[in-house]
Amino acid sequence: MEILKTIIVCFLGGMGAGLGTGFAGLSAAAVISPVLITFLGMNAYEAVGIALASDVLASAVSAYTYGKNKNLDIKNGIVMMIAVLIMTMVGSWVASLLPSATMGSFSVFMTMLLGIKFIIKPVMTTKESMMEVSASKRFIQSIICGILIGFICGFVGAGGGMMMLLILTSVLGYELKTAVGTSVFIMTFTALTGSLSHFAIGGTPNWTVLILCIVFTFIWARIGANFANKAETKTLNRATGTILTILGVVVLAVKYL
Repeated sequence: MEILKTIIVCFLGGMGAGLGTGFAGLSAAAVISPVLITFLGMNAYEAVGIALASDVLASAVSAYTYGKNKNLDIKNGIVMMIAVLIMTMVGSWVASLLPSATMGSFSVFMTMLLGIKFIIKPVMTTKESMMEVSASKRFIQSIICGILIGFICGFVGAGGGMMMLLILTSVLGYELKTAVGTSVFIMTFTALTGSLSHFAIGGTPNWTVLILCIVFTFIWARIGANFANKAETKTLNRATGTILTILGVVVLAVKYL
């Protein structure tokens, strides 16, 4: 019965995380971590490590799918990724100097609010208007936004995918599909770095849970990314908004009820 419970929990966590990643570039850690901690009684540090490891392949297959459909800005994505990785370490260091505070709820509330935003005010930017911004301006914007996202992620400890999607669409003026594609591309490397550091510090994780979460998240991310790339912009906004809102509500319920 214990193994059946583990499979069901990992399946549901992987489905929520995979769809969130494939549709909206949401970090799997925002979904899988609270699910593993609440229903399997897992240590928080180990749960985050497993969630980040699940994110790697899910983000990679999503990025490949978006790239194949020409919905990925690799050039500026690499610039932003470098800034994010450096400032995540800086943010973590600054956070370690301050009194500990529970800030994980921040990303969950933001996920839910971002979902409502996509439903009420969809991102209707076209690729044509997006390309009107000069290359030099986009380069500088990518660095500045990468610094901001990285520091917040390192300081708060969560919310990378959600922060990237918000800034790519609202600040950098990306078309929604390109924003999600660029976000999952960056997350592939940030999740890999994060998971390796978690396992290096925390030791070997529960292999059964790790493998199940990776497989289920990968499968659902592929399904979500394929659907998202074929969907109309308005439909994708509504689907993304609905998934983010539901995930936000569910994770809040799991944490506090």
